Amino acid sequence: MSKILGYGEDALTLWALKHHLSKILDEFQDKTPIPECLIFYRPSFGRHGKDGSSIFGEFDAIIASKQNVYLIESKWDNHNDFKNEEFPLENHQILRHQIFAWYLTHWNKNGNWQTFVKEQKENFPFPNKTIARNSLLAQNLEHILIKIYEHHTHLSESNIKNVLLFFYDSEKSKYPTKTNDSFKIIPIAYNREIDGNFVTL
Repeated sequence: MSKILGYGEDALTLWALKHHLSKILDEFQDKTPIPECLIFYRPSFGRHGKDGSSIFGEFDAIIASKQNVYLIESKWDNHNDFKNEEFPLENHQILRHQIFAWYLTHWNKNGNWQTFVKEQKENFPFPNKTIARNSLLAQNLEHILIKIYEHHTHLSESNIKNVLLFFYDSEKSKYPTKTNDSFKIIPIAYNREIDGNFVTL
């Protein structure tokens, strides 16, 4: 197989999913064997959704284990000298997690999207957004929800974990220790595993 080198936040995310998934699971005492985890890399639910739309952005990853579902945001030090103690996320990022968590906890695993919308459209709790209807977004959501429930049959809010992966060069940066209350920071040092400024995928 050819050697693939990647640069930046997206490449580091894929690298971590391939080589450091156990670190994420260990942070939550998740005993699921790695081969039994289902991973969606950069699943898209539209980009830059305006008020009144149903699109709500892209996760960097979603991991479904037998124990939890992890909703992943990734950030990095950009090869700079990062020293901030706090790394607050933006409102639209927090909203993305809230919306997808709602879909997860309200999805009827025995139904289909049309039935789901009919049953839940009046219960959608986000005033500046609308529930996804017959669209590519709805297709993507339905597929991902079905796949997640094949892995995890009984989901509740306690099984949904919001994660901030922070990639940093441990020789010159520090990772933040504070972010939004509903997120857990998982720091991953990359400097020992890069070739130049590129990571091997």
